[in-house]
Amino acid sequence: MSRRQLIELGIPPGYLADQVRRRLWQSPYPGVAVIHAGPLPWPTRARAALVYCGRGAALSHSAAAFRWGLTKKPPRQIDVSVPWERRVAGQRDLRIHLRRTMPDSYGVLPTVHPPETVVDLWGELADADAAITLLCDAARARISLDDVAAAAAGRARLPRRKLLGELLEEVREGVESALERRYRVDVERRHGLPASKLQVRDHVGGRWIRADVVYPRHRLRVELDGTLAHPGGRTAADTWRDNAVLIERDERTLRYRWTHVAATPCRTASQVAAALRRGGWRGTARACRPGCPAG
Repeated sequence: MSRRQLIELGIPPGYLADQVRRRLWQSPYPGVAVIHAGPLPWPTRARAALVYCGRGAALSHSAAAFRWGLTKKPPRQIDVSVPWERRVAGQRDLRIHLRRTMPDSYGVLPTVHPPETVVDLWGELADADAAITLLCDAARARISLDDVAAAAAGRARLPRRKLLGELLEEVREGVESALERRYRVDVERRHGLPASKLQVRDHVGGRWIRADVVYPRHRLRVELDGTLAHPGGRTAADTWRDNAVLIERDERTLRYRWTHVAATPCRTASQVAAALRRGGWRGTARACRPGCPAG
């Protein structure tokens, strides 16, 4: 509660400070009272930040990302957006964002709308890998990518606007991680390999399985073992799947990790091209630079 709310309830002005001195209450921000002496879980800290920032404030950026499931770990620093005409002094572990146009917010803890949160976070990203990861996380959190695009269109200033549109389309087409996008761009497109299908589901060996990348005409699958789906590397289930596909479908499986795609994309493209040719592809991989082993 705020000091003003306490006074409106008829509590004397100095009562808050007295209770804090006696360690019966806590005051995480000036003029804000937490009326118990126990631990402060993240939602309580977030509520205190909103009370401190006052009317019209809403959780945003990393705080909103946590609220909407874009991140799993509660951020130590709480981000709050505040209407431009108001001024709020910064505090430890509290970051204030003054907004000329406040985005929509809702919830018991008022929080900036999920698509607007994605666009807020977009403006703070350092590279394309982080950008595609954000959009993939948004898709997994069931945030509409069309709503993200609409929120971006409503911003007068937005860095890398064209890249955002391109990456949104990549995610719509099935890209689910930075590793998959790197494979698609650095291995496949840059070396002139045929376009693959992404996230293909099949019924093999009495089970439903899913492949990251499939070249159906050439009986080739590519599994990209990133930390999201394969935190410990190849599993027994992966081995069973690869064997079942080979036996039932006569389809080979190539398996790559981050280093193969990010550090040696040319060598990886050369290997994929060789496997495609064994499957009947009559094309030729294209060298992406002088000395590229794929060409």
